[in-house]
Amino acid sequence: MEFDDEDIAYEFYNRYAGDVGFSIRKFWHDKSSTNVIRTKKFVCSREGFNKRNTSDACQRKRADTRVGCMAEMTIKITPTGKYAIASFSNTHNHELITPSKAHLLRSQRRMTEAQKAQIDILNDSGVRSKEGHEVMSRQAGGRQSLTFTRKDYKNYLRSKRMKSIQEGDTGAILQYLQDKQMENPSFFYAIQVDEDEMMTNIFWADARSVLDFDYFGDVICFDTTYRTNNYGRPFALFVGVNHHKQTVVFGAALLYDETTSTFEWLFETFKRAMSGKEPRTILTDQCAAIINAIGTVFPNSTHRLCVWHMYQNAAVHLSHIFQGSKTFKNDFGKCVFDFEEVDEFISAWNKMIEEYNLNDNQWLHHLFEIKEKWALVYGRQTFCADMKSTQRSESLNALLKRYLHSDFYASQTSPRMPKVHMLIQASKAYTPAIFEIFREEYDMVMGCCLYNNDHTLSTSEYKVIDSAKHGEHGFLVKFDPNEIKVSCSCKKFEFVGILCRHALKVLDHNNIKELPSEYILKRWTKYAKIGSSQANRKCANDEDARVVLARRYGSLCRSYNNILSKAAENEEAYALLERTSLELMEQVDQIMQANKSEGKSKVDRNAGGTSTTSEVIPNFTVSNENDQMPSEVPNDPSENLQDKHF
Repeated sequence: MEFDDEDIAYEFYNRYAGDVGFSIRKFWHDKSSTNVIRTKKFVCSREGFNKRNTSDACQRKRADTRVGCMAEMTIKITPTGKYAIASFSNTHNHELITPSKAHLLRSQRRMTEAQKAQIDILNDSGVRSKEGHEVMSRQAGGRQSLTFTRKDYKNYLRSKRMKSIQEGDTGAILQYLQDKQMENPSFFYAIQVDEDEMMTNIFWADARSVLDFDYFGDVICFDTTYRTNNYGRPFALFVGVNHHKQTVVFGAALLYDETTSTFEWLFETFKRAMSGKEPRTILTDQCAAIINAIGTVFPNSTHRLCVWHMYQNAAVHLSHIFQGSKTFKNDFGKCVFDFEEVDEFISAWNKMIEEYNLNDNQWLHHLFEIKEKWALVYGRQTFCADMKSTQRSESLNALLKRYLHSDFYASQTSPRMPKVHMLIQASKAYTPAIFEIFREEYDMVMGCCLYNNDHTLSTSEYKVIDSAKHGEHGFLVKFDPNEIKVSCSCKKFEFVGILCRHALKVLDHNNIKELPSEYILKRWTKYAKIGSSQANRKCANDEDARVVLARRYGSLCRSYNNILSKAAENEEAYALLERTSLELMEQVDQIMQANKSEGKSKVDRNAGGTSTTSEVIPNFTVSNENDQMPSEVPNDPSENLQDKHF
């Protein structure tokens, strides 16, 4: 017989072996100087003899699998470039397998593409390899009927997991993470391994990320859509916005898969890295595994769906509507963003379904069932820091350049404006980016018309019609003159954290020329990072002394990092820090000696925290609980605003 190449010859001999009842393996080959195989030999898997371990340390005696079988087939290249059988032997010195069991022989075991797809589904659902193999065995009518073993099942998952990973990459990852932690002990990383001790998921967050989360982690976006790495693994980012409306990264992860168990591990690890603090709001895509994990790990957080992802999914599931109609995109967008009242939203949705004949569309039906997570009419009362999507429009590369200048620019510049007390007050408090948003609202006050609705002894209600909104629907604004409190049905303050034009109109009507302190959120001001962080105070609540010690050390590293970097740039500042550090060391030694003499523990848990409920900042006090700031603020914050984000 002749074959076009050696692989075809192997497949032929393997099929023959399966019919007869034995397994084969490749034995040896001979190549020419041009790397062409000239001769190749295939043998019975029981050819040769096992090497015996004669040492006393060998406790487990393995059965002999090789018994010197002589069965073989050798092929040799011909002048035409094909391969012909040069020798063949069918002499076996062992018992052959019956045809009904031949599929269990090593060379006969096979996984079809359909079986691989089912394994992937089971694995993505969090089913372990043992249970998954049992499921597929029952479906096939028993293990004897399945064309692969449990070991093959595990090997397939392992090969998929390690796909394209170069030799040494795992060690390089560990070395990199360890080096970063050596540079800064506050660098946090965690690695998850599977039952075979194989690396699966990796999470990391540097000291700046941890500190930024403490200041701006009230709203986070979690996104796994980035797959630019060579391994095709999901690259997950935890991001938010700082007081300059810039993207900040709280942490990152490389994941093996996107199952509920993976996300639960990731969210638990993230929470541990952030000293147990949970965000108020989380934005994600519509992944069921993410939704399940958030419900388990962050039960107190409000979960919102990313509008950008929803539009992308709509373009896929409703492509025929998008392509066939010029108005559907606009009508769909109105349902997402435009309505102030639930009844109006429901009416518009039903009208859209009828108009475009979408009553039988299951995707839209499911989307409507979870409308509270994406329709803005249900989410205006939820603080989202003005974020509606996990996709930030600016690229991280462009943002990186601006991070180096934003705080300095905010401290050294002031916008030009008319001498209006409220605008002057806001310009001193807010960062430039946030002030522009507030100023836009203030400028639109003159475009609003106010009508008295109802008055009682304690509150007044007004109807405010916004000329920019076209129509006479109007917004209901309630005002308490005694407490100087105002609220609007548009919920801009609740959603964004900045007073809307409608509320400002009512304040102006009642001769309130200064913003009440509770309507200036600290997280939007130039002073968002002033004061001790919650991460520093968290130590007092930990019971494990080693955890307390590690967190205190990390907290001090973060606190002194900026001081050290600044002092190194100036000779006088450097000398000051040198002198001060010696004095501090003497004081620390005195405290340690005093504690030893009193028999106190080296890790005094009560020393790591404080029972105070407010952060004291020069000229004003900021409440941690309410995250608000009074109108009186310091005039020169430049000393505190040299932080850089990377």
